[in-house]
Amino acid sequence: MADEFSFEIVKNIGTVGEGKGGWNIELNLVSWGGRPPKYDLRSWAPDHQKMGKGITLSKEELENLKNILNSTTLE
Repeated sequence: MADEFSFEIVKNIGTVGEGKGGWNIELNLVSWGGRPPKYDLRSWAPDHQKMGKGITLSKEELENLKNILNSTTLE
């Protein structure tokens, strides 16, 4: 039997984009299953009770991504 799924949005950092039906792509600090919070980028329903697929990053991984983006010329 699977454990109960739980999450807590500890901090909303910002909205990256807006989608259909009020769903937004957000960068949040999220605790999954009671574990220490990690940075999380995914789409969320307006009430934050449903979410789409996304990625979860440690602080180090997010810093590496930030450095990559800062040194990249977007086309």
